[in-house]
Amino acid sequence: MKVLLINEPFVPDFCRTQRWAARTRGRVIRPPDWLAYATAVLEREGVDAELWDFCALGLGKEKLRYLVADKRPDVVVLDSTTPSIYSDIECARIVKGAWPAKVVIVGPHASALPEETLIAAGGAADIIAIGEYDHTIRDICLNPDAPEKVDGLCFLDGQEPKRTPPRALIEDLDSLPFPAWHQLDLMQYFDGLKLHPFIDVIGGRGCPNRCAFCLWPQVMHGTRYRLRSPGNILDEIESDIELCPAVMKSGEFFFEDDTFTANRERAAAICEEIMRRRRGMRFSINCRADLDDPEMFRILKAAGCRELLVGFESGDPEILRRMNKNLTPDQSRNFMSLAKRNKLVVHGCFVLGMPGETEESIGRTIDFALSLGLDSVQFSAAIPFPGTELYEMCRREGLLEGKDWDRWLGDGEQRSVFTPSGMTPSAVDSRADAALRRFYFRPGYMLSFLFKSRNVSDIRRKVRGARNFLRYLRENPGRGR
Repeated sequence: MKVLLINEPFVPDFCRTQRWAARTRGRVIRPPDWLAYATAVLEREGVDAELWDFCALGLGKEKLRYLVADKRPDVVVLDSTTPSIYSDIECARIVKGAWPAKVVIVGPHASALPEETLIAAGGAADIIAIGEYDHTIRDICLNPDAPEKVDGLCFLDGQEPKRTPPRALIEDLDSLPFPAWHQLDLMQYFDGLKLHPFIDVIGGRGCPNRCAFCLWPQVMHGTRYRLRSPGNILDEIESDIELCPAVMKSGEFFFEDDTFTANRERAAAICEEIMRRRRGMRFSINCRADLDDPEMFRILKAAGCRELLVGFESGDPEILRRMNKNLTPDQSRNFMSLAKRNKLVVHGCFVLGMPGETEESIGRTIDFALSLGLDSVQFSAAIPFPGTELYEMCRREGLLEGKDWDRWLGDGEQRSVFTPSGMTPSAVDSRADAALRRFYFRPGYMLSFLFKSRNVSDIRRKVRGARNFLRYLRENPGRGR
């Protein structure tokens, strides 16, 4: 059995493996975490599995055709996102044209709309693996001619899509092998917010919070936080260091858990294991702004935590309520006080253009963001991905511009795709870019940006990130002015 798992090409700098797939303004390129897990599961079963990241390598669709014709795989696994779905289906057709492999599509868009995706593919895709697919891909390979025996699928039965029973989420995450990072060059991946190189660690899956816009808990991994043991996580980190020693010299680990501190006792246990086994390593986490535990902040700092990535989302209480954030501006201010007291870097994430948003509420959010003393920010238009409560909210209120999915990205840039009351999508995009200019182009901020650099590697990272952002502004001159 020969299997190719492919993060397939789309537009340059497209980052398919983040929660909001797009060309980010900082041109972030992240590793394909979930495909790497599925690859490792296949390797453990003795399957000849190859992981290819066309986005990181800058390879195009002609190379995809050549690769498939050369490797002659039995199965090809392709990822999917809403903005890229038509291109993803085109890649499936390229695979079928190059070699008669079984094509499996995974990822959030296909998981949310499996029947629609199969029909749109017109025979180019054979199977959709719905949701968490580590074991689903394995079972497809073990039952290549009997998809009806595999849970968690939608497949073509003649000309009609047919679903098998839902697949249970993986409970024993420690039983999974570590991601197949050995098949990738981890030095290729870049995020201006993170030290270079950075290596993702997924310490748990799912999120107990129910933010209306958040894609992965609602479509892929569920709203229950399933945990790996601290020892298993540190075993993976030790393995990663052996594979990529530069991560200890100049880089960091990033805990990709939706909310690392959702279970504080377990978060503290991971920090204690880090201090016991790898004192001196640096790491960053995703965190909620309602964390009000001074001891948790202290432990994070003591263990080597450098940065907190936090979804403040809005400075307007009514918008926070509508997005199910269960957060107040006062809680966010208290969070920032505790973070600064412990000398932790904070990156703030803000969503603009939710249903009910107005020019005035957006203005309040931007002013609020600038008042918090953040080290970095991102302002993004709210995107109602299929399968989320935000999508259903927009559909109910008649706000969607239709289901022409290639309009969701255009030239690959982040963009609003629905119309809040009294605004246009382009107005939301313009406000987001204007907010970024207002934050990053402050003279005092630019000076501190340079003076807070840790070393030459850190300066290079920051310069590259700034250059990427400026390139975005040059390529989109009409936005944000």
